[in-house]
Amino acid sequence: MWLPRPVYEALPYAYMLAGAGLLLAAFLLEAGPRSLLMVFGVGAVTVGLVFWMRRRDYRAAQDEYDQRSLDD
Repeated sequence: MWLPRPVYEALPYAYMLAGAGLLLAAFLLEAGPRSLLMVFGVGAVTVGLVFWMRRRDYRAAQDEYDQRSLDD
């Protein structure tokens, strides 16, 4: 399954935003599933950061590879 490019590019930010929203909700709630919201919030922020960093590293490696092939 392929995602449209704008959706694919926005995914890490959406995960981080959703995670931040869950963390904010966990801090604002006085009762209820606070710990569950915190776990899912931290997880979503972590997943978003991992996606963002892996994509950044892959693109940097591709740029470096493309530069080496041009120099040959």
